[in-house]
Amino acid sequence: MKLIRIGQAGAEKPGALIDQTTYIDLSDVVSDFDETFFGSGGLDRIRPVVAERAASGLATPIGSQRIGAPIARPHQILCVGLNYSDHAAETGQAVPSEPILFTKSPNTLVGPYDEVRIPRGATKTDWEVELGIVIGKRTSYLESVDDAKDAIAGWLLVNDVSERAFQMERNGQWLKGKSAETFNPAGPWLATPDEIDDVRSLDMWLDVNGTRRQTGSTSTMIFDPYFIVHYISQFLVLEPGDLINTGTPPGVGMGFTPQIWLNAGDVMELGIDGLGTQRQNVIAPR
Repeated sequence: MKLIRIGQAGAEKPGALIDQTTYIDLSDVVSDFDETFFGSGGLDRIRPVVAERAASGLATPIGSQRIGAPIARPHQILCVGLNYSDHAAETGQAVPSEPILFTKSPNTLVGPYDEVRIPRGATKTDWEVELGIVIGKRTSYLESVDDAKDAIAGWLLVNDVSERAFQMERNGQWLKGKSAETFNPAGPWLATPDEIDDVRSLDMWLDVNGTRRQTGSTSTMIFDPYFIVHYISQFLVLEPGDLINTGTPPGVGMGFTPQIWLNAGDVMELGIDGLGTQRQNVIAPR
């Protein structure tokens, strides 16, 4: 299944994508794709409903409706830094021997086509196409990497927008450079694991103003998604609906010479095989 949420910010309704233009409305079956939904076996509960309604021709056109993030605001957004060796090299940092973890404020989550706002005082706002993992059940102390597969609800496309001056030059606190409003566009859909043949071999890309900046593949991750979930579970409890951003390939703005930063009026477009595409207009601080 491909889960989507349709409607204005704060009033999105849950649904299942049928094709690029239609979806099955599930708002009468579940209230939202949130912690309660994932933690109570919601995916299994809606599968027969989606199949029955699709077979009955009950799909609704998306039309001009806004597409929101495919999950409700999660309990936490966790991120893995420097998870591609060539990205670590372009930023002048060592390849980590184990995952670098940091958090991102959950209220950064926005839809895939929403605007990205530069924060006040920012001078080095950057882009990062990433694979996101959504956790499907309460998880801690997984015994093996293979066990992580049962803990994952699905995959999605994210843009881990970053303000490098806040991140690198303000006492090295990554949280400050990652948590501005609108800094985590997600979607357009959440793909359940059966939709993706091999999550460790997905092409990914990002353009700024029509120029290709990032080209990569999840196959070059240092730590793959299953290892990441297993690893994180050794340090904290993962809750249903939690989001994990797994790192970005090379081509970020800080890696260029001279460096390139986002400005109001810029347009970011990005995608991952099987997980759709995003487009964001960059706007000035409020």
